Amino acid sequence: MPVQLSEAKNTICIKPTENEPLETLDTLKTEAISLLKQLIETPSFSREEANTADLISNYLDSKQITWHRLENNVWAKNKQFDPTLPCLLLNSHHDTVRPNQGYTRDPFKAEVSEGKLYGLGSNDAGGCLVSLMAAFVHFYERSLPYNLIFAATAEEEISGKNGMERLIPALPTLELAIVGEPTLLQMAVAEKGLVVIDATVTGKAGHAAREEGINALYLALDDLLKIRDYRFERVSPYLGNTKVTATVIQAGSQHNVVPDTCTYTLDVRVTDAYTLQEVLTELKAALGAKLEPRSLRLNSSHIDPAHRIIQVADEMGISKYGSPTLSDQALIPYPSVKIGPGDSARSHTPDEFIYLDEIEKGIDLYVELLNVYMRTV
Repeated sequence: MPVQLSEAKNTICIKPTENEPLETLDTLKTEAISLLKQLIETPSFSREEANTADLISNYLDSKQITWHRLENNVWAKNKQFDPTLPCLLLNSHHDTVRPNQGYTRDPFKAEVSEGKLYGLGSNDAGGCLVSLMAAFVHFYERSLPYNLIFAATAEEEISGKNGMERLIPALPTLELAIVGEPTLLQMAVAEKGLVVIDATVTGKAGHAAREEGINALYLALDDLLKIRDYRFERVSPYLGNTKVTATVIQAGSQHNVVPDTCTYTLDVRVTDAYTLQEVLTELKAALGAKLEPRSLRLNSSHIDPAHRIIQVADEMGISKYGSPTLSDQALIPYPSVKIGPGDSARSHTPDEFIYLDEIEKGIDLYVELLNVYMRTV
């Protein structure tokens, strides 16, 4: 399927070849929207995704596609999978956050109004999920120079250990992972990682009425002032500065007792200019508190500018940027990019929605992205 690029950036006009009728993709688009409506109306909070995993499996069954399941992760390989060929992963998640108090619509009712499909998970990341699945089905039976693997993963919203992290060992080595997240069809070529640090400052208890004790709150204040103005030296070309933010503080239990312990929490968004361990080591040297990271799993990511997918993005006129938000990219130990229909600004918001034509354009883009990528072999 040839690609025609307009002068407007990110505009892709797709024309079918004689032996590849347009109605094939039209059918997949209709089915994708129908499946997304079912997903919206089936609650799938993180760690509670069994029913949406069933829906995804049933859809693959309807296409006579062999699938595999591990926990609530569902994945499938193209029909002519060849272990000697390189592999591309098409991945998005089917879990959602819980709806917040601001909803004015039923979050579990898929409603279409003025070209928008409303419902929890419609934008993050249901639209991406069904679009990637449609692209996978489109290529499923074809003879390809690559293997394609589609994976609908669980626990993404909580960075859980039974989602992508559990699935990765079951997959072959990947040349590239395409992660579906709402990016306005722009390509995130780098993504910030995350380390949450629990800090403990120890003083000495005493009576508040007397000049005694060592106030742990005041000791923590010295740290917090440093954190407020802290700057990491190295800067990422796509992601900018690594950022540390104090978000929670706790101390004391009685008004008349000098607290001997103060704890606070740091949220550190780490660019590809640092490893998580480097950030932890630097903060330990700068602060007086005892620092304990909750995890060193959620790494930042970036893709080599020489990777083929970057050349393809340039050829197709796809904008590239660095993403401040976390995704399953953090748990994929292979080159990856993040791209998909929808807008990250709508994620986790009341009355979440995605435009129907965003899904259709997403399917077109995924299909053409793979076509161009595989043509460069």
